[in-house]
Amino acid sequence: MLERILADPPLRGFRVSAEPPHTISFRDVYCDTSEGDLWQRGSRCRLRFAADGACWLTLWLPGGTRLHAPVAETATAQALTGNSAPALRLRALVDPARLGPWIERHVERRWRVIGVPLLRVPLCDLGADAIIVRRRDLSAPLWEVAVRPRAWGGLATRAVARRLERVFTLRPAGGDALQRAQGALQAAETRVLARELKGEREVALVAVEHGRLGLCRLGGELRVPVGPGSGEAACRAALRRLVGSGEGQLRLLGVVPPANDRAALEVWTARQPRGNAALQWFAPAELMERVGSPLLRDPATLAALTVAARSPLLPEWSGAAFGAPASDEAPEAVARASRVTLSEMRTPVLAAEQIDPARAVPEQFLNAELSWIEFNARVLALAEDPRTPAAARVRFLGIVSTNLDDFVATKVAALKELLTLGRTGPSVDGLQPQETLDAVGIRLRPLVARQYRAFEALCPAIVRWPALDPADQDALRTRCTDDLLPFLSPKALTRAPGHPFPLVGDRRLVLLVVLRDRPAAPVHYALVEIPETLPRFVPLPDGLRFLAVEDVIRANLDLLYPDRVIAGAHVFRLTRSGDLHLDEASTANFLQAIEEEIARRQLRPAVRVEIEAATPAALQDLVQRELRFEESERESTLTAADVYVAPGPVNLGDLRDGSVAASLPDYPVFVAASPFAADRPITAQLDERDVLVHHPHDSFPATFERFIGEAADDPDVQAIKLTLYRPGGPSAIADGLRRAAAAGKDVSVIVELKARFDEARNIAWARTLERDGIHVVTGLVSLKTHAKLALVVRRGAGGRARRYAHVGSGNYNPDAARAYTDVGLFTADPRITADVHALFNELTGSSHAPRARLRHLLVAPSNLLERLLALIGREATHARAGRPGHIRAKLNGLADATVIQALYAAAQAGVNVDLVVRGICTLRPGVPGLSERIRVVSILGRFLEHARIYHFGNGGGDAEEYYIGSADWRPRNLRRRVEVVAPVFDVAARRKLDELLTRDLTDQGPGAWVLRADGGYER
Repeated sequence: MLERILADPPLRGFRVSAEPPHTISFRDVYCDTSEGDLWQRGSRCRLRFAADGACWLTLWLPGGTRLHAPVAETATAQALTGNSAPALRLRALVDPARLGPWIERHVERRWRVIGVPLLRVPLCDLGADAIIVRRRDLSAPLWEVAVRPRAWGGLATRAVARRLERVFTLRPAGGDALQRAQGALQAAETRVLARELKGEREVALVAVEHGRLGLCRLGGELRVPVGPGSGEAACRAALRRLVGSGEGQLRLLGVVPPANDRAALEVWTARQPRGNAALQWFAPAELMERVGSPLLRDPATLAALTVAARSPLLPEWSGAAFGAPASDEAPEAVARASRVTLSEMRTPVLAAEQIDPARAVPEQFLNAELSWIEFNARVLALAEDPRTPAAARVRFLGIVSTNLDDFVATKVAALKELLTLGRTGPSVDGLQPQETLDAVGIRLRPLVARQYRAFEALCPAIVRWPALDPADQDALRTRCTDDLLPFLSPKALTRAPGHPFPLVGDRRLVLLVVLRDRPAAPVHYALVEIPETLPRFVPLPDGLRFLAVEDVIRANLDLLYPDRVIAGAHVFRLTRSGDLHLDEASTANFLQAIEEEIARRQLRPAVRVEIEAATPAALQDLVQRELRFEESERESTLTAADVYVAPGPVNLGDLRDGSVAASLPDYPVFVAASPFAADRPITAQLDERDVLVHHPHDSFPATFERFIGEAADDPDVQAIKLTLYRPGGPSAIADGLRRAAAAGKDVSVIVELKARFDEARNIAWARTLERDGIHVVTGLVSLKTHAKLALVVRRGAGGRARRYAHVGSGNYNPDAARAYTDVGLFTADPRITADVHALFNELTGSSHAPRARLRHLLVAPSNLLERLLALIGREATHARAGRPGHIRAKLNGLADATVIQALYAAAQAGVNVDLVVRGICTLRPGVPGLSERIRVVSILGRFLEHARIYHFGNGGGDAEEYYIGSADWRPRNLRRRVEVVAPVFDVAARRKLDELLTRDLTDQGPGAWVLRADGGYER
C-alpha cells in the first residue's frame, strides 16, 4: 500500500512532484535505565544515527522542552556522556552510566513534494515510513504515512490527509513515535506468548542425497524447507508437500529454541527422499562460503544448518577435503544443475531501490564476521598449497589457530554479549547477532576440519606416545619427572567443602583426569592445567620428532598420582571473552584501572570449548555443565554450539614459532636494504628530500631505529615525540629514548594501553619510560591512539627550529617490521611537520579527542571521515564531467557503511575503484547497477600486508593525490580511534606508491584472490 500511495496518490487538484521519491534511512535508539527512570519521570532520550554517519542527541524534559544537538560521538555511551547541551542536561536527570538502549526504530523514509498546479510552490510533503521496531530479542514492523506541511501549507496538508484517509481507509496513528513503537512491540509480544502457550513448532528438513544437501531456491536466495508441526508425522507431511512423497530415512538432529517471532524449530535430516522436483542439490563445500551471504541468510535456514553442522549424523558437512578432491557421488546432471544455479546467483540482480547508495539496504553489504572467516580460509589455503615452502605451511597452520583464538575472544564474545544485553538489532548486512553466530558456527567447523587434515599431512614429525619405542619413552619419562611435573598443580573437581570448582585459565591446555582410588572404586575427577611456560612440543632424543607436551604428561600421570588408578585423561581448552570493560570517563587512575581489568579477564565468561575427539560424551557434558555454573562475572552463555571437537592436538597455534619445522625447506633468506646513506645523518638527508620506506624490504633498524638513535645523540635535537601502539619487547627505540631523556631533551611518548591483548606489555613500557624521566601519556578518554607518528625538533643553522617527522602505517616494533609490509614517510616538509607538531601538542596537552583544524593531515576522529568522503565525492564529480575518475587504495579492512555507500555512488557516476583489502571487506563488488566498476583483491603471502595507501586520480595528470597512514576504512578507525593519514608530496615517493599499488592490483601469483559479489574469493 505504501508503494501505491507514493506512486499514484489520489490528489486531483494538487501537483505531485514528477521526480522519483526522495529516500533517507536512519536509526533511532531510545535510551533509559533498566528500571525505566526517564519514562517514569515523563522524559525521553533519543539518539538518531543517519546513513551518512551523522548523529543527533535529543532530550525531552518532563515539562515538554526539547533539546536537540548534533554529537560527534557515534558510540551510545560516549554520546550520552559528551558535552552537548542535551548530554549536559541529561546528567541532571539520571546518571548516564546507568542508561542503555531500550527501544530501537529502523526507519526507511520516502517522500514526494505536493504543491499547487502550475505554480512551483511546495505546500507539503507526502511521506511513507517502513519501520522495524526492536526491544531486546523482540521486533515488529510498522508502516506509517505522514503529511508534513511546508510554509503556508496548513490547509492543504489537512485536505491531503483527509483524502488519503478516505481512499485508503487509513486511521490516525495516534501518540508519538515511541508510543507507537511500544504498542507494536506489545502486540508482537502477545503473539509470541500465545504461540508458546499453544506449544507451536516447525520442522526444518535437511535433505541429503549423493552426499549433497537439498535446498529450495526462492528468487535470489537458497533456503532449507520449513513446515508447520512437530514430530516425524509433520516431517513426512512436509516431505509430501515438498517432493510429492513422504518416504525417506528421517532422523531428528536437534531442536532450536523459539526466538523473536519464530517458533521452536525441529531440525530433521531426510536421507534419500523419493522425488525431489522442488529441491536442488549442493555439495556442502559449495554452500559453506555462501552461508550468511545474501544468498543464504534466511534465519530458519541458518538455525537449521548450525544444528546440522555439528551433528555426527551429518558427516557430509565437514568442508572441502585437503589434498585430492573427494569424489562426487552425484550424477553429472545433478552436479551440473547446482553449478549452473550457483553461477546464476553469484552475480545478484537487485531491484532499483536496492542499488540506491543512499538507502543502505542489507543487500548492499557482506557480513563483517563472515568476511573475517573468509580471510582465515585464505590463510589456511596457503598452508594447503604445495607451492608454499614446507616450513611456512606449518607456520600458516599455527597462524590459523591464533587468528581463530582472537576472533572467538573478541567477535564471537561481542555477539554473545549483545544477546545477553538484549541488543538484537541487525548489523548493516541484515543479520541479527544470533543469526551471525549461527553462520559463524556453520562455517568454522568445516574450516577447523580442513585445518586438522592439513596438520596430519604436514606434521608427521609430531608423533603420539604409543608410537615411541621403550628407549624414547624412558627418556621422556625422565624429562617429565625433572622438567615438567614440578610445574604442575592438580586440582580436584569436587563440590566438597574447601574445594571450589577450579578456575580454568583463558586459552590454557587442561587435562581432565579420571581417577580411581583403587580398581573397583568410583571415579572422581581432577584438572591439571599445563603452564604456558612449558614447551608446547617436546623434542625426542633424535631432535627430528616431537611429542605434544600434554601427551608426555598424560602418559606419566602415575608420577603425579602415585597409588591411584588413572582411568583416563582428556585435553580441553577454554577461550574466554577478551575485551576490557572500562569506565574511562570516571576512573581516577587509568593505568591501574586497566591492570585491574586485565586481572579480571580470567573471570570473563567462557565462549568456546575445544576438546579432544576421544573424550567420552559424558565427560564433554561434565565440562560444559561445570563451566555454565562457574563463578564468572557474567552468566554463562555456553551451549553445545560452542563446543569444538579437535581430531588432533588441541590448539595448533604454537606451530607458528617454527620449532617443529626447523628442518624443513623455507623461504630464502631475506636481506633488507637501507635507503639512507650510512655516512650522513638522516636529518641532513631529509633536508634535501623526503624518503618513503617500505618495510621489510627497507630495513627498520637502518631507518626508524637509526632516526630515533641519532636524534637521541644529536646535541642540537631539543625534543622527541612519539606514539607507541604495539611496541613489542625491548628495542633500540626504548634505548634511544632513555639516552635522550638522560641528556636533558624533552621526550614525550603516547603509549596506548588499550591495545587489545598487549595491555600488560604496554603498561610495562609506560612504567619503564616514566621511571627514566620521560613524559608518558597513557591514552585518551574513550579513544585508542592508533596513529604512527614521530617528531624530532632540532635547532638548526642560526638557532632556528627545524622539524623532522615520520608518518607510518606500521607499529614501531622491530619484530613486526620484519614480518609485516608497511610504508612510512620521513619528511622535513613544513606543511606536514607543522601539522604533526600541532597534533602532538593536542595529544599531550588534552585528554580528549584532538580538535585542531590541520591544513594537510587527515586526523580521526576529527576530520578524516569528512575529508575522505569529500575526496571520493570529488572523483565522482570528475567522472560526471567526463574527466577520468579513479580511486585506488590498499587497506587491512573495509567495513564502514558510509564510506562504502560513497564508493557505490562514485562507481555509479563512472569512477573506477580498485581496492587491495587484505582482511575484512563488507563491500559487494561487481553488483550490476551498483558496483560494477569496483574491484577488490586480497594479497596474502610470506609477509602480512599491513600498509594503508590511498590514491585519488583527481582528473588525471599531475593533480593526482597520494596518502599514507594508519587508518583502515572501518568504523573503529574513522570514528573511535586517533588515526593520522598524511599526503605524500615528493615525486619519487609518489612514484613508489604507484608501483606498489600497481603491483598488487596486477598480481597473478598464488597469494592473490579476487572478491566476488556473493562474498566468496577466487584465487
